[in-house]
Amino acid sequence: MTNLLAIGIVLIIGVIGARLIRKLKQPSIIGWLIVGAILGPSVLGWLSKEVLDSLGFIADITLGFVGFIIGTQITIGALRRLGKGIIILILAECIAAFTLVFLGVWILTHSISLALIFGGLACATAPAGTVAVLEEYRAKGPLTKTLYIVVGADDAVAVIICVFATAYAKIIIGGEKLSILTTIGKPLIEIALAIGIGGAIGIIFGLFTQKVREDAILLSATIGAILLCVGLAEVMHFSLILANMALSMVIVNTFPRVSARTYRLIEAFVPPFFVCFFALAGAHFNLPVLMKMGIIGVAYIMCRSIGKMGGTWLGALIGKRPAVIRKYLGFGMLSQAGVALGLAYLIVREFASLGDAGEKMATLAITIIAATTIAFEIIGPIGVKFAITKAGEIRAQIQR
Repeated sequence: MTNLLAIGIVLIIGVIGARLIRKLKQPSIIGWLIVGAILGPSVLGWLSKEVLDSLGFIADITLGFVGFIIGTQITIGALRRLGKGIIILILAECIAAFTLVFLGVWILTHSISLALIFGGLACATAPAGTVAVLEEYRAKGPLTKTLYIVVGADDAVAVIICVFATAYAKIIIGGEKLSILTTIGKPLIEIALAIGIGGAIGIIFGLFTQKVREDAILLSATIGAILLCVGLAEVMHFSLILANMALSMVIVNTFPRVSARTYRLIEAFVPPFFVCFFALAGAHFNLPVLMKMGIIGVAYIMCRSIGKMGGTWLGALIGKRPAVIRKYLGFGMLSQAGVALGLAYLIVREFASLGDAGEKMATLAITIIAATTIAFEIIGPIGVKFAITKAGEIRAQIQR
C-alpha cells in the first residue's frame, strides 16, 4: 500500500468511524483509535509496520501542532491569575500521578525504565473532553473556573516531566552510566535547547509577521515555523512538543494580535492531521501484547486515578483552595487522550533506535496507553459531570 493510498483510506474511514462513535455519545478520538486498530497489523493488517514507519512524519508534524496549540493557552496574565495555590495544586497532582504509576509499574515489572515511561505518561490530562462537558452543561462557578485553568496548564508540566522521565529511561536502556551529568545535565540541556530554539523562532516569526495581512501568507509562515521547530528537534534530539510550546508562548505573550490570528488559522488546518495521527496511534495497538500484559493496564488506570484525585486534594489543601475545589476537582482530572498519546507515539519514534529492548518497551507503552485512553475517555467525562453536579455549578435550565 502506498503512503498516499494509506492516508486517503485512513482519512475517509476515520471520518466514518468518528461519526459512528459520536452516535454513541463518545468523543471522535475513540472512533479514530478504533479505526486505526482495525486497519493495523493486529487485525486487518492494511497498515503494515512498514507503512506505519514510513508515515511517521505525520506524527511528528501533528505533535508540533499539539505543542503549538498548548502554548497559545499559556499567557503571563493567566499565570499571574493562577496564583501560588493553583500552581501548587498542578504540581501536586502531576507528581502524585507520576509517583504512584511509577511505583505500581515497577512493582509489577521490576523495570525502572518502563516505570519511568508510564509514570511520565500518567501526568497528562486531556482538556478537550473536560471542556466539552463544561460547555454542554453551561457550568459556571469556582470549580468550573479552576478546571478550565488546571487542565490548560497541566499539559505543560506533564510534557516537562515526561521529557525528564523519557531521557532517564533512554539512558538506562542504552546502557549509559548514570553520572550526574547524564541523569541531570542531559535532560536539562534538552529542555533548554527546546525552549531556547523555540522561543528564538517565535521572536523572529512575530517580528516578520506583524504587518502581514493575508491569511494565506500568515498560515504558510506559521506552518513553516512549526516545521522548523520539528525538524531542528529531530536533528538536535530535543522535545519537538516543548519547542513548539515555547514558539507559541513567545508569540502569544509578545505579539498577541498575531497570535490570535495564527491560532484561528491553525485550529482550522489541523483536523485532518489529528484523524491520521490518532488512527496511526491506534494501529500500533498490539492485541497479543495487551492480553499478555493486561495487568499493567489495570494498574496504570488505578494508580493514575488515585494519583490524580489524591494529588489534587492534597495540592488544594496545601494551596488553601476552597472546600468545593478540594472535594470535587479530582473527579474532573481523569480524562487522558491527545497529549499522552502524542508523547507515547513520540516514545515509539525515539526508542526505535535503541534495539529490540527499546522497540518492545515503546510498543508496550503505546498499546497500553491507547487502550487505557478509551477507558479514561469514558470515565473522564462522567467524572466531570459528577463534580459540577455535586458543586451545584450546572445551570438550572440544563438540570431540568
